[in-house]
Amino acid sequence: MQSTELDGAITEAKRLLGQPIASKDALALFDELPAVDCDFMLGRWRGSEVISGHSMDGLLDLVGWYGKQFIDEDNVHPLLFYRSSTRLFSVNPMTMPLGLMKYRLPRWRIYRPLLRLLRPIVGTRKSKARLRMLEHRGKVSAAMCYDQLPINDCFRKLDDDTVLGVMDQKGAEQPYFFILARDDMKLILDTD
Repeated sequence: MQSTELDGAITEAKRLLGQPIASKDALALFDELPAVDCDFMLGRWRGSEVISGHSMDGLLDLVGWYGKQFIDEDNVHPLLFYRSSTRLFSVNPMTMPLGLMKYRLPRWRIYRPLLRLLRPIVGTRKSKARLRMLEHRGKVSAAMCYDQLPINDCFRKLDDDTVLGVMDQKGAEQPYFFILARDDMKLILDTD
């Protein structure tokens, strides 16, 4: 793809990803985007959901999902959540009821305070994922591989500070999409 065509595809992707989009259209956009390497992904990233008809749509925002932190290739915090307006905590993905994600759960406001209350049980100081170059949908790009779950989050570049992510979960009927933006906020990641 030529540079001007790629620029046009990225502009179109950003426009479309700000509104509900069909999963097949989100995949088509993902396929057009350029790959990123592992070094590109290092740092903390703030996440936002892409509404694509997945059963998880809106759920992460509801429970206070903040994003991800890539410390190095072997140490990644895949699920950061708000503890307060200035503090974050990392959740062990193994404690999340991923089996329920195939169902469209009610969108109750109780989830966020419940997650905070369960922080001593679901929280972790340890890395729970790795960053690797992985082939997905015909391109080799950076991907976050969960340590204990059959899930890879694959990334493609929207611009120098933004990536489109697709959660590739074994056995899932459709992928889950999200956007990560490079974080410039000075929030504190709790380690207690």
